[in-house]
Amino acid sequence: MSEEKESFMNKRSQFTLQIVGAAIFGALSVVVSALTTQILPRTPQGMAYFDPVSIIWVACFFIFGPLAGILCCAIGFVALIPFDPSIPFIGPLMKFSATLSLIIVPIVLLKLYKREEGKLKSQKLKNPKNFIIYGLLGTILRIIVMILLNIVVYLVFFGADGLEAWIILVIFINALQSVWDLGIPYFLVFSTKLDEKFEIW
Repeated sequence: MSEEKESFMNKRSQFTLQIVGAAIFGALSVVVSALTTQILPRTPQGMAYFDPVSIIWVACFFIFGPLAGILCCAIGFVALIPFDPSIPFIGPLMKFSATLSLIIVPIVLLKLYKREEGKLKSQKLKNPKNFIIYGLLGTILRIIVMILLNIVVYLVFFGADGLEAWIILVIFINALQSVWDLGIPYFLVFSTKLDEKFEIW
């Protein structure tokens, strides 16, 4: 009976930690966005070559697991709306869609693995071979999703003129940002073993 109670408390504590982690990282992404939005290097069309917001959201996923990662993206999306200088909702929506597309692939694929006793699922993601495969698949999904969203937005606000050039830019920027969004959190989280310290997933 005591073991069942301890297991329940442990799961409840982990759930709480995931929620708290998502809230903290989501709020942190808003602060970082406010401090960096005006100084980020951008294309002439206004698309950033590098954006730390997704890095924070992906790091949350690596540390606290799928639930926290998705929740962090959602919290960040909602919190960024009042501060977004672009057309209302469009900037945060694009960032949310891009990041969620990037992490949903490893989330789904890691569901196929049963958690081995004494071993975290995150260690499957830490494996360089798995990480590269998941990362490439996530990047491909991200690019597809962002092409579709950008076609809709571009046609609504600007018409068809120049759409082809815009889509090429969208593909390039999202491929480039995926490298930063996955690579930097991978180095920061797994080299410091933060995922193992929290032992969430």
